[in-house]
Amino acid sequence: MQSPPSEQTLLIRYGGWRPVHPNIYKVFFNDILQKAHLIDDKPHGPAVLAFQAAINNDADLVNLFDQMFVQVWPGVNKVSSVNELLYILDVLTTAAPKLYTARDEHNKDIGEPIGIAMYVLFDLLGNTSAGYDLFRRPSFNDAMKRLLDDWGVYLQSPGSNNTLHDGPDGWFGEFGLKSLEDLGRGKFNETYVCPNENAVNRGYVSWDAFFIREFQPNARPVEPRGANLIHNACESTMLRIQRNIKEHDRFWLKGQNYSVYDMLGQREDSVSRSFVGGTVYQAFLSPQDYHRWHSPVNGTIRQICQIKGTYFAALPDDGVDLGFGERDPRGAVTRSQPWLAHSATRVVIYIDADNKDIGCVAFIGVGMAEVSTCEVTVEEGQHVEAGAELGMFHFGGSSHVLIFGNNVKLQFFDDIQAGEHVLINRAIARVV
Repeated sequence: MQSPPSEQTLLIRYGGWRPVHPNIYKVFFNDILQKAHLIDDKPHGPAVLAFQAAINNDADLVNLFDQMFVQVWPGVNKVSSVNELLYILDVLTTAAPKLYTARDEHNKDIGEPIGIAMYVLFDLLGNTSAGYDLFRRPSFNDAMKRLLDDWGVYLQSPGSNNTLHDGPDGWFGEFGLKSLEDLGRGKFNETYVCPNENAVNRGYVSWDAFFIREFQPNARPVEPRGANLIHNACESTMLRIQRNIKEHDRFWLKGQNYSVYDMLGQREDSVSRSFVGGTVYQAFLSPQDYHRWHSPVNGTIRQICQIKGTYFAALPDDGVDLGFGERDPRGAVTRSQPWLAHSATRVVIYIDADNKDIGCVAFIGVGMAEVSTCEVTVEEGQHVEAGAELGMFHFGGSSHVLIFGNNVKLQFFDDIQAGEHVLINRAIARVV
């Protein structure tokens, strides 16, 4: 099962998904382990108790959990047992994402957001053969969805905005604002709609309200306009372009090729066949990005399909080569993003472009890790303009895919390169 990551997957930047600096990683685990040990003589909260019961009622899940802790990379894993993991879940599901601060090797203050804490928690455990089996089990994902839904209720409650402050570990502190404004995103108050721009928390009543914030009217214009242009559907970092995709392909192998049948939820009809031989564009969002989706073209919503899938599953690999014989096993989920387009919880929106040379475009919103809600805000039959909102992700990081038909000749612009952060609504390709 173990295989080295492909060259393409090594292009991913981990910022916001897991800590870049090892000292932040240590501080994060020290914090959650200390909090978990303070409550390990108390009953679990209702959500974690229900999750524990679902696991214990399935002998296969119990066995896979046990194997996962045996197989996890030694010396790197910080979580010692299922029992400890459950108490950490008690901590994480009653708290909003925040920043962590530390000092680097030069004794300089550093800070990084951990917008997807449960991803960091399950990261190493998922990079095992047992984790691969466990996290793909429908019974595990049903239990996990209930846990994440309960956490989502908290993140939509007023108490969850308590990390939206200007202290060292707050989203509006020095390090938080820097991460939110980095990569050309723009000054926060000038870029996003703030219910009260004079308040420290900018008036956001909950963590989720902050996470799904909207842009100011002129912050991301659709430029240039043109019937032959494809516009960026999500503010995101470009991952991969693949042409001549197959109806069926071995997306679980090293190359993680795209398989139309599997991406579209095992669909077999004239619509799915129109994409065979077509082109895929995939990019991923960090927790600091804008998390609403926009239409890449002028067109009419043909169909909307919700597809159940996994939340923390990844393709196990040998990690990233650090040189001198050392490898870092962390980050398997982010290295598995093409595979996740076939396996993770996702929504597919089919758009019939007004331009017949473009035809039908499939937008796929991939709910990675904690993103247990893919909310669609358009309806079938509705006409949309390029740049109009289609929907949004809640509660975590995510990825998105655009699929174009086999008769569409696309020319991507030269600056649309893997690893480059691309603002939403800007033109990424033209039909030639």
